[in-house]
Amino acid sequence: MSTDTNPNDEEARQQLLDLASEFYDQFDEGDVPRMQIPTRTKSNIEYDEDKDVWVYGDRSSTRSAKTVSGAQKLLKAIYTIDFLSQQLEEDRSSTLRELYYLSESWDVEEAQFNGQDESNNLIEDLEIVSDVKREDFHMRPEESGATIMGPLEILEQTRRGEREIHCQKDVGEGGYQIPNNPDTVEFLENDADFVLCVETGGMRDRLVENGFDEEYNVVVVHLKGQPARATRRITKRLHDELDLPVTVFTDADPWSYRIYGSVAYGSIKSAHLSEFLATPEAEYIGIRPEDIVEYDLPTDPLTDSDINALESELEDPRFQTEFWEEQIELQLDIEKKAEQQALASRGLDFVTDTYLPERLEAMDVL
Repeated sequence: MSTDTNPNDEEARQQLLDLASEFYDQFDEGDVPRMQIPTRTKSNIEYDEDKDVWVYGDRSSTRSAKTVSGAQKLLKAIYTIDFLSQQLEEDRSSTLRELYYLSESWDVEEAQFNGQDESNNLIEDLEIVSDVKREDFHMRPEESGATIMGPLEILEQTRRGEREIHCQKDVGEGGYQIPNNPDTVEFLENDADFVLCVETGGMRDRLVENGFDEEYNVVVVHLKGQPARATRRITKRLHDELDLPVTVFTDADPWSYRIYGSVAYGSIKSAHLSEFLATPEAEYIGIRPEDIVEYDLPTDPLTDSDINALESELEDPRFQTEFWEEQIELQLDIEKKAEQQALASRGLDFVTDTYLPERLEAMDVL
């Protein structure tokens, strides 16, 4: 998917209508209507070593009206395209959840969705085959609540016009909430030296309360667990457009390492957008398994699920480096995991006075 320009509403609408026209043309030519899309499974994900991101492979599946099931899926696609086209024409927006419920009002029962997973997957299908991002369909997820805090002034486009916001001076302690489509944000002034992506709200609040963003001129991005697309997009823009180093600070467990992986390399669900969302240059700060040993941090034992996930990561191209292999092998050996907040066992200021400054200096970020 090209990311050089963001299609305007009319362009996005036309690409959807062109997709519907393909179905009509297939009918007109005496062919059974069909839609071909990449297979969105782990087995069809390939690691592009040149771009350092996950991409879809060559496998694809065909939605065909030859079967009842296939015909129903195409019917749902047509109804959804009609809804999205009207939404764009009226310059309105809706959430993924609203789309699921809205289908209950469609006049053909077979076009209605059986669950939100089905409607979510269809939107992803339409993204891929139309080459238009869902944000350009005016489709929003439920609010993620992810925020940024730091020495950055932005210009935000809103339905009530433009507004300039400084992401320290003009926001409360909660920070600036990342919009669903961060490409509506223009970066104006920037005094930041780097970006720090933080997994948990508790750690993000500790950094802000201790003034870490001000002392070290850092844009703190709260990932809020597995980061939403908007969070990953604005992180990539901060790196690409402002030339800011990106660092990722998470818990020390396999699921948190995958949070880092989604920021740096992309995820299976959004592999068609990896070049748009992923920041391959992002560096992992911690917490690391070696920190558990060095600082004697409070821990929890690894579960069987944790162990299986760690062993899987040893086979994951994203983690096949000397650093990750050493850290994962160490974690499997000590059979422990730790949260970011475990650093508080050495004092509330330890993370901002000692741990992060020392780690950032060692990584040549400071």
